[in-house]
Amino acid sequence: MKKSRAVISLILVAAITGLMAYTVLIGFGKGHRGSYHNIKKGLDLAGGASITYQAVGETPPSQEDLNDTKYKLQRRVDQYSTEAQVYTEGTDRLNIEIPGISGVAETNKILEDLGRPGSLYFIRQTDDEGNQNYQLGVTEDGGLEYVLTKELDQIIADGDAVVTGTQVTEAKAGYQQDNMGNKEIVVSLTFNDEGKKAFADATTKAFAAKESIGIYYDGHFVSVPSVQAAITDGRAVITGQSDIQEAENLASTIRIGGLKVELERLRSQIVGAQLGQDAIRTSKFAGAVGFALVALLMIIVYLLPGFAAVLALCIYILMMALVLNGFDITLTLPGIAGILLSVGMAVDANVIIFARIREELATGIGVKTAIRNGFHKALSAIIDGNVTTLIAAAVLALLGSGSVKGFAYTLAIGIILSMFTSLFVTRLLLNIFYGLGLEDKKLYGVGKKRVPVAFVEKRKYFFAVSIALVLSGFLAMGIYQIRQGNALNYSLDFVGGTATNVSFNEDMSLEEIESRVIPVFTQVTGDSNVQIQKVAGSNEVIFKSSVLDTDKSTELSNQLVEKFSVNKDSITSETISSTISDEMKRDALLAVGAALVLMLLYIWFRFKDLRFGASSVLCLAHDVLVVLAFYAFVRISVGSTFIACMLTIVGYSINATIVIFDRVRESLHSRRRGEELAEVVNESVTDTLSRSIFTSLTTFFMVLALYIFGVASVKEFALPIMIGIICGAYSSVCLAGSIWYVLRRKADEALQDSLNRKKTEKGGSQGSSQSKKKKDDYSNLSKKERKERRRKEEEARNRAKISV
Repeated sequence: MKKSRAVISLILVAAITGLMAYTVLIGFGKGHRGSYHNIKKGLDLAGGASITYQAVGETPPSQEDLNDTKYKLQRRVDQYSTEAQVYTEGTDRLNIEIPGISGVAETNKILEDLGRPGSLYFIRQTDDEGNQNYQLGVTEDGGLEYVLTKELDQIIADGDAVVTGTQVTEAKAGYQQDNMGNKEIVVSLTFNDEGKKAFADATTKAFAAKESIGIYYDGHFVSVPSVQAAITDGRAVITGQSDIQEAENLASTIRIGGLKVELERLRSQIVGAQLGQDAIRTSKFAGAVGFALVALLMIIVYLLPGFAAVLALCIYILMMALVLNGFDITLTLPGIAGILLSVGMAVDANVIIFARIREELATGIGVKTAIRNGFHKALSAIIDGNVTTLIAAAVLALLGSGSVKGFAYTLAIGIILSMFTSLFVTRLLLNIFYGLGLEDKKLYGVGKKRVPVAFVEKRKYFFAVSIALVLSGFLAMGIYQIRQGNALNYSLDFVGGTATNVSFNEDMSLEEIESRVIPVFTQVTGDSNVQIQKVAGSNEVIFKSSVLDTDKSTELSNQLVEKFSVNKDSITSETISSTISDEMKRDALLAVGAALVLMLLYIWFRFKDLRFGASSVLCLAHDVLVVLAFYAFVRISVGSTFIACMLTIVGYSINATIVIFDRVRESLHSRRRGEELAEVVNESVTDTLSRSIFTSLTTFFMVLALYIFGVASVKEFALPIMIGIICGAYSSVCLAGSIWYVLRRKADEALQDSLNRKKTEKGGSQGSSQSKKKKDDYSNLSKKERKERRRKEEEARNRAKISV
């Protein structure tokens, strides 16, 4: 790149970066705020709407029906935010919390969309005597809509509400071909056995009379389709939607209207953030400190390329803020974990590239060629590492729910942006610096050949340590299960608890509540993980803690009255369910399992060797189990952030392992004659050792800053991730290559034994005699000596083939 072109390119990069920074921090237009300030935040960071529904009926619904309703309602509110939560309150209530809702108007819009869940009916156009059950009427604004001509209760009593929403097992939007062969939008319905018979009878009568059947929900007809045929197979389609979005809305309305429990709204309110402003402020400060440490380390270790990487990371952060705002992604603490992981991977890609550039410079070639070759040789490792993690993110986003989706979205966005900045922005900056005359090799660093570390030879020690750590975790969980009834310290996110509403006489900030009120709760309940939510526009505060019995609840009320002069009548308590339902746990496990299988298949496809994939999965399992052991020993609260923590470790570990395996694959292609397989693995791991160390350090610094400066809830999130980073680096360096080596040797030995048997069978009696003699020779050797003998024989065969 000529100097003039380099100067122009530098000016363009600076201008684009400045424009992005202005958009993110300040924004355009009068009174407009920057993209950073407009990013949607979750309940833990910004609060949102809290809506409570109560079941209709004299008797409470069954627990099974309530759980089914909760799960389906969760799926419905996911359209407002992936971080929305639904949990039961008492025996007949469901509470919905939707983040990012800050006003009454937004809350009312959601209430209007949700309507009255579980109140859907399919109504005949006329009764048995030919009287109309509904007809077209004029609305207040002069429009036309169908309205009932009788009371709904009367229609139900007369049997003209032929099917209820609970008899619809499936409703989804899609496409089908019409009679002319054209594609048309439809909503397909499937009924259960009871609904199938009732719908068959109703459509038979309606078709004969050329009538319609209206779908009535929450006081309005959502669709009034005419019956075109008698439908007897329990499957029907509704046509006439103008676009697919209208069809999706109708299908969604039918699904929520078909809940097993009919609900009516009890209350709605705006609640504040679960984390106080101090927590958010300190987390921002921690992020700045962590980034400064990463920048300093990159510049000290990698000199000019490190400076280019820091500039690329700045651009990456600006782009992340723009994308989060542009795609309306809700940011929560688990989402921040996804961003941290993607920052680590962005650094990782740069470190791989810079290590390759140094290796190229060590061969004596020029800087410009070294930069080109370094990027080219690092490409496969970067793509494989990022694609495997991207596969996991895509599966988690598709199959997961709640915080799992939020984590997956931010991780996927981060991976794509980090690959772009590493492969294109960093390369552009390095070429600009070179074009400006910065051509001295000392500015880029020259690689030195390191003596290979005997990782494979020490594998027994590494395996023993890992097995001991994993088994100790299971032992600890077993002991706690026997003594306390819980293998892990589950928070109310998993096991539920008690919600205590308290109206104070003064408006206290979250920080004041944490310093003055929470100690009272902790003393009475013994729970150190009490969650707080303030109700906007009032002095009411909601405390969520572990389950309180009558004695503790009474004691807590007395303490609040005594210490804060609270009116005892203003204190109410309700048992609440876990916000992470059994279905959500199942979805998360299914998503993780599917992600592991797909990653295994991808690695098998890319490396042409299933043992690479198997070794990667074993390392992932090791990392997860060791961190699980840490949770068991330290008794850190296991809540929604636990899932994000485990997913972070999986994504981080697989990327580091892939980088090492990529070097092993490359070394196998250039393997010298007679070179031991163990030497290949040791050299490959040693060559990538600096990358493993520096990438782990940079990511560790980011999380360490969160741990040092963060509040208690942030510390509980950061500590296990730090353990996971250390564990992931250990498994990638000390275990991955050795596990692959063992699997490869076992397979080679099995193949050789098979070949020997076939040779023996073909050799006849003479061959049998020789084989027996050889077998006798082997029987006098130890296991180690037999392996060494086989290795030498294999080398001799290889040399013979080469000489031929």
